Amino acid sequence: MSLKELTHEAHKNAETQPFVKILFSGKINPKLYATYLKNQHPCYEILEVCAMPHQLLHGLIDIRRAPSILADFQELWDHEKDGDPQILPTTEEYIKYILSIKDDPKKLMAHLYVRHMGDLAGGQMIAKRVPGSGRMYKFENPEVLKMAIRERLSDDMADEAIVCFKFAENIFKDMMELVEFTDE
Repeated sequence: MSLKELTHEAHKNAETQPFVKILFSGKINPKLYATYLKNQHPCYEILEVCAMPHQLLHGLIDIRRAPSILADFQELWDHEKDGDPQILPTTEEYIKYILSIKDDPKKLMAHLYVRHMGDLAGGQMIAKRVPGSGRMYKFENPEVLKMAIRERLSDDMADEAIVCFKFAENIFKDMMELVEFTDE
C-alpha cells in the first residue's frame, strides 16, 4: 500500500468536514477566511522553521507557504476595524505538537506531505473560490514540486500523516464554531 492509500480514511475525514464545503462554496465570508488564514499561518510557519535544520525544504523550490499565507491574511484583515482574529485551540495544540517532534525529520516530512501536497492538489480548486489573491495556493511549478515531495516520502510516515490529518480535521471543526460569528 502507498502512503496515499494508508492515509485515505484520515484524508477523507478531514476533507469532508462542513468547513471545507464552505471553502469550496465560493461564498465564504472574507472575515471568516482571514481568520482561517490567521490560524494556518503559525501552523505552517512552525512546521517550515522546524524542517529547515533537517534540510527538508532543500531543493523543494517554492514550497514555503507561510509568507504567502500571511500576505493573504494581511490583504483581507482590517486590524483597525476588526482587532485581532481569534486563535483556535487546535492551532495552539498543533504548534506545541510540532515543537515536540522538531528533532524527528521523518515525522516533520509527514506533516509537510499532508499540508503542502493538499495545497498543491485541492488548494488549486479552493484558490478560485476564496476572497483575495489566494497566494497560498500559487506555485511556480506545481508538478515538479509534487514529484520532489513524493521522492522524499515513505510508507512508514503513514501514522504521522494521519496525526496531521486529524489536526486539520480539528481546525475545520473549530472554524465551524466561528461561522455564525461572521454571519456566514
